[in-house]
Amino acid sequence: MFLSTQPLDPVVVELGPLTIYWYGLIIGLGALIGYFLASKETKRRGLPADLFADLLIIALPAGIIGARIYYVIFRWETYSQNPGAIFAIWEGGLAIHGGLIGAAIAVFVFAKVKGHSFWQIMDIAAPSILLAQAIGRWGNFMNQEAHGGPVSREFLEGLFLPEFIINQMYINGTYYHPTFLYESIWSLIGVAVLLYLRRVNLRQGELFLSYLIWYSIGRFFIEGMRTDSLMIADLLRTAQVVSLLLIVGAVILIIYRRKSGLADRRYLDEMPKKTNQNVGQKKKKKKK
Repeated sequence: MFLSTQPLDPVVVELGPLTIYWYGLIIGLGALIGYFLASKETKRRGLPADLFADLLIIALPAGIIGARIYYVIFRWETYSQNPGAIFAIWEGGLAIHGGLIGAAIAVFVFAKVKGHSFWQIMDIAAPSILLAQAIGRWGNFMNQEAHGGPVSREFLEGLFLPEFIINQMYINGTYYHPTFLYESIWSLIGVAVLLYLRRVNLRQGELFLSYLIWYSIGRFFIEGMRTDSLMIADLLRTAQVVSLLLIVGAVILIIYRRKSGLADRRYLDEMPKKTNQNVGQKKKKKKK
């Protein structure tokens, strides 16, 4: 039987001089869905309804700029030969770690100016960030990037993958590990874990730090399978080094903040009275 291995078109639509790519559309969709999830939690916490709408205006561009700068720095040998390509982000080349740095700086400045808690905002945003990453990896899929080493078609079929994923992993005559998919699934599981941890009532800041630990563990192992890793001196995979630093740093920060008294507040502290009353009413109804 003839099996088509034609790759999917990375272009959504062309409107005259305007070309819309799946890469940008999918990343934007991930950010939008993450925004709605964060906004819902913001309202539940009794915070200003437009908090994340205002934040998204500066955090999203800052994240994209940070992600691109980070990527270009570690690919400078390539971009120095063609500086104009630095701005061609629709072709791919956004590093998640750079995006986190850029967005975190924007959130820190925003929190200081508006008088909000940086840690509270990051705790609320943590599941949304991971969900946006899970969705955004499909942008890499459309660009046939962020894949792993060579595998056989039989291997991919053994993973019970749909035909369109197997075909998209056929690049220049070779099938590759769908590492974008591995990371997307890991991130989706992480979203469920973080949503559960909201109910555990961790100390303020620890939900976001848990996100860093969860994502970094998965990224460390998945990065080892990839063929397009950013490198440090051609010896170390940048994402693996950063992942280890984030895991160790997050654990140290959790311990330090607890011992120093900087994490006395908990995630569910200062919940609106209306919410607490509703919870009490539900418990009374159950007793009846």
